[in-house]
Amino acid sequence: MKKALLHITFCILYFASLAQKDYTQYVNPFIGTGGHGHTFPGASMPFGMMQLSPDTRGADWDGSSGYHYSDSVIYGFSHTHLSGTGIPDYCDILFMPFTGEVKWNSKDYRSGFSHKNEKASPGYYEVLLDKHNIKAQLTTNIRSGLHQYSFSPAEKEGSILIDLKWRDEVLDAFIEKVNDHAVRGYRRSKSWAQDQIVYFYAQFEQPINSFTIAKENKEINVLQQQGKNIKAALSFRLSANKKLRCRIGISGVSMDGAKENLNAEIASWDFDKLHNNAKAAWNKELSKIDVSGGTKDQKTIFYTALYHTFLVPNIYQDVDRQFRGTDKQIHKANDFTNYTVFSLWDTYRAYHPLMTIINERRTEDWIKTFLAQYQYGGMLPVWELSSNETFCMIGYHSVSVIVDAFQKGVNGFDKKLALQAMRSYAESNRFGLNYYREQGYLSNDKEHESVSKTLEYAYDDWCIAQFAKMIGNDSVYRQYIQRAQFYKNVFDPQTHHMRGKIQAMWHTPFDPREINNFFTEGNSWQYTFAVPQDINTLIELNGGKESFATKLNNLFTTSSQTTGREQADVTGLIGQYAHGNEPSHHMTYLFNYIGMPWRTQELVHKICNDFYTNASDGLIGNEDCGQMSAWYIMSALGFYPVCPGSGEYVLGTPVFDKVTIHLENGKQFEVRSKKSNVGSKKSFYVQSVKLNGSQYNKSYLLHTDIMKGGNFEFTLSDKPNQKWGTEEKSFPHSGIKDHQIVPVPFFEAKSNKFKDCIKISLTGLDGSAQVYHSKLTADGDVNFYPQGAFDLCETKEINAYASKDRIQSKIVTQKFYKLPSDKTITILSKVNPMYTAGGSESLIDGIEGTTNWRAGDWQGYFDQDLEAVVDLQKKQPVNHLGVHVLQDVSPWIIYPKEVIFYTSDDGQNFKETARVKNTIDNAAQGAQMQELGTDVNLQARYIKIKAVNGGKLPAWHESAGNPSYLFIDEIIIK
Repeated sequence: MKKALLHITFCILYFASLAQKDYTQYVNPFIGTGGHGHTFPGASMPFGMMQLSPDTRGADWDGSSGYHYSDSVIYGFSHTHLSGTGIPDYCDILFMPFTGEVKWNSKDYRSGFSHKNEKASPGYYEVLLDKHNIKAQLTTNIRSGLHQYSFSPAEKEGSILIDLKWRDEVLDAFIEKVNDHAVRGYRRSKSWAQDQIVYFYAQFEQPINSFTIAKENKEINVLQQQGKNIKAALSFRLSANKKLRCRIGISGVSMDGAKENLNAEIASWDFDKLHNNAKAAWNKELSKIDVSGGTKDQKTIFYTALYHTFLVPNIYQDVDRQFRGTDKQIHKANDFTNYTVFSLWDTYRAYHPLMTIINERRTEDWIKTFLAQYQYGGMLPVWELSSNETFCMIGYHSVSVIVDAFQKGVNGFDKKLALQAMRSYAESNRFGLNYYREQGYLSNDKEHESVSKTLEYAYDDWCIAQFAKMIGNDSVYRQYIQRAQFYKNVFDPQTHHMRGKIQAMWHTPFDPREINNFFTEGNSWQYTFAVPQDINTLIELNGGKESFATKLNNLFTTSSQTTGREQADVTGLIGQYAHGNEPSHHMTYLFNYIGMPWRTQELVHKICNDFYTNASDGLIGNEDCGQMSAWYIMSALGFYPVCPGSGEYVLGTPVFDKVTIHLENGKQFEVRSKKSNVGSKKSFYVQSVKLNGSQYNKSYLLHTDIMKGGNFEFTLSDKPNQKWGTEEKSFPHSGIKDHQIVPVPFFEAKSNKFKDCIKISLTGLDGSAQVYHSKLTADGDVNFYPQGAFDLCETKEINAYASKDRIQSKIVTQKFYKLPSDKTITILSKVNPMYTAGGSESLIDGIEGTTNWRAGDWQGYFDQDLEAVVDLQKKQPVNHLGVHVLQDVSPWIIYPKEVIFYTSDDGQNFKETARVKNTIDNAAQGAQMQELGTDVNLQARYIKIKAVNGGKLPAWHESAGNPSYLFIDEIIIK
């Protein structure tokens, strides 16, 4: 009994000490606000709906959050902000304090500021606005916030400008003076989210002395107004303390909802009290992981990372539990809390697995939110923002979040509904899924970014298979475990890279460093290892462990130079590994699967030290709603979820001497590290590991071991131990053994276009499989014949499949074209190497492309005109000249300004024959095509064509002023 009392007393004292510990002292909200981190420094509660923060710029890429550390002016303080995204949105309802005459133009009312007069901590922000010498302080509750503005002693009147036009395209806005102390309104806008709406209700401590509304920056004498460019100015007589306070509530439901949220959350004008409440809320969340040891900077980096993971997703319901669904209707969340902002392509990798450890209850709410979005909006979220599905990025990774959580015991949701919702997306025709199912992979003639989509669809399908298996649905398991192997259909056995196809042929020329339209924000190097569900087979496809080790080491040691398209997201390069973008995040840990854990330890240690710093540019890439930070947190703990849904964490090397994870089940899991050479900065190599005091030889850790509580101890040294973790039985598990598929064959030829005859061969990934191709019989039927190579002398579409042990692959199709031989072409301009269309003769092959310009049928010329000469082989009558051109302004492709045609008999002396101007402007969105041509009546042998580049990108474009592409796929001569 005495022992029990002592234990209870110890627990009480221990948790009391935690409650007194100030974790917020280690949080630096400015980390990530510079460079390309895209975070914001303002005030918010953990997972709060409101993010009250300064805006220093409009809507550009590095200003996605509204703030960038390099800026020197503030436009005001808005109430919603995104954390670390790669596309701008939010920054709704801008408040700006001022004195004197109102200035309605943002360039006139903005103010300079200095970082010397700026402070931020969890739940608090402060800055001095130089223009009017006003000290601004901000703090928040979940759905509400409190502004406190301190004016100069000499000021007798202070004012606030409310700008509802700021930043995004406004669809509709409204403001109304309710009484002498309150205004209310709403703002509907279009940016990333196509129809985002936020309501507000603002109360002021002092009575409003004057209230002025401006519409289109012109003052009107009304108390309410609706429109697309609405602003208001409110003036107040200042009290003796020269402070002006405003408390504001927001809602996605209604203005009344915003008022109720405010009344429920902020009952007084006590700024310090609200700030202290926010600080206490943050300390409660941050105390879930307690670290000891390490430098002050390392603690700051860790707790700031943890802080960033608690900023999103955001609660998206009012205090009465009402919320706006993805069907735009109002619903009530009876048994869960509804959330928004799900950056799932990023966060499924490490963020959500981390939350299954420290935020199980919220994880269950997120899954129930997913299912509500399926029920009301017809689909699970891909990238949902403020009740808008943006369809940003690829895959259907809400599946991964659901399955990973379920596998780990988070199961308080409708399993039948979950499987239905997951399959509903996977069986849809969105983003090429119909072609993916039909041919077992995506090719770029069917869907752009085809390699990346094939790989990520295959992983998501593995997740569905695991879920089906766990709930006992064998038929669904079989179907999806086969789909999980479709990644094999884009693996090139010659280069050992994931490689793009056009129809059923590999795209050439191939450079694994090239960032092109076959990949999503990356290249082949950065996707070749993206098979977390079947790493063992990937090792075999590469020729075994030694060959795979060579390939994996090459990833980190090859040149960091990329080719092809500029991609701002590809940062933090070690060789071709790009830590600044998510597809690479698991790859440092793959050495454990081949018995080389010391190599993982070296790379993890390097990334933790080099790519995460205590500075404004302390993130090597976009924070992406917590994923960049979650990688650091998991890696600092000493383990990482390579394959969410497996229940395993692959071991790396810990940063801190001691870490205690406080689990929601009341238990604790402690990670300790002992260094044999304490003074050495290289003491990160794992010598041995113990779990609960017993020797532990595996190079991975199970989620169940963490949730049981206990202790996990690393012994570290400054020299690698090349014996620990090297036995096969110690490796992590990642392999698909059930229901093996036969990969599809692929065609090999110089081109899919030829003049006389062409030799074609058919090859399969599995060399022991028999390959068959289609052939017309004498009576017109199509039969399949086992033949690996053959000659073709006519235009033909050929089908093929591979077969082994009575298992047949999907059928693939390839079209071959016999080119006309009555003309040749010489191109005088330099074609962009990403858009060659297979060579110069593609411009005179008689085959016109489609609006899917990523399929490879179009030639592209960047920042230059196209000049080409066509030789008709002899002088002959010509009655029509034209070019087939394309425009898709968003990806920088603009119609030529005009096309000029010249003719010649000798190929040396040309005279202008016709000139055709483009009459379609560059305002239209989406891809479109046209022929710029004219009838003529002449005789000539040589036709010279000059297509004049369309010029700079238009003012409305996010990259306005940059050069554009000219795209052409056919020169038409009749």
